[in-house]
Amino acid sequence: MMVGPVRPQFVLFGSSIVQYSFYDHGWAAVLSHLYARKADIVLRGYSGWNSRRAVQVLDKIFPKNATEQPSLVIVYFGGNDAVRPHPSGFGQHVPLQEYIENMRKIAIHLKSLSKKTRIIFLSAPPVNEAQILGNSVLLGKPLRTNESCRIYSEACLELCREMDIKAIDFWSAIQKRDDWRDVCLLDGIHLSAEGSKIVVKEILKVLKEAEWEPSLYYKSMPVEFEEDSPYDPLGPDGNATKNISRLPFPESGVQWD
Repeated sequence: MMVGPVRPQFVLFGSSIVQYSFYDHGWAAVLSHLYARKADIVLRGYSGWNSRRAVQVLDKIFPKNATEQPSLVIVYFGGNDAVRPHPSGFGQHVPLQEYIENMRKIAIHLKSLSKKTRIIFLSAPPVNEAQILGNSVLLGKPLRTNESCRIYSEACLELCREMDIKAIDFWSAIQKRDDWRDVCLLDGIHLSAEGSKIVVKEILKVLKEAEWEPSLYYKSMPVEFEEDSPYDPLGPDGNATKNISRLPFPESGVQWD
């Protein structure tokens, strides 16, 4: 049983970039802050997953007979698919053509959920090969390379153009900062707070520019229980109350758009 009133649901679906997105001022945490009293940010992140695993459980995560379907689904798979293949066939690697077809299957399924469900795909982000720790070498070669991420990123973007799906060039967006290797990634793979800021700004740009009805841009959406109340905080003169339902919490100078 869910709590009410029912709000639009924004579902974040992907691998560890999604699962960890509430950590350390992550991009899901920022979206939850910006969309407070407007939409519920629902996390469906699965660390280590690739697109092959995602396709296997689409019906469980996004059942077509659900009472309420999401208003927005943001999808990220690609970085794990792009790792170097192991001769055994085990592991995260998914060949490029299969990755493309898996992402196509995800898009088709999400589009079938409802007429109101909107979709944004995030392409594979860059990696800082020098920073990656742990199991980073396979058969004497790097397990993850920035070049492989670029190839999978471009394939995702091309599919989105073909299917008329909103997409964010994650690989390029992060690398627009000259110092991205030092400040945008925690471990060479996962996003720091600075990296998450970039993702949020890219998402908000898409939502602001999209000609979707109703708009899913946070400044355009209604606020839950926005009406004036005699129980609102008193104003300075003590003779009237002040409605703070849209008052932003201090952002430390961050301009999201």
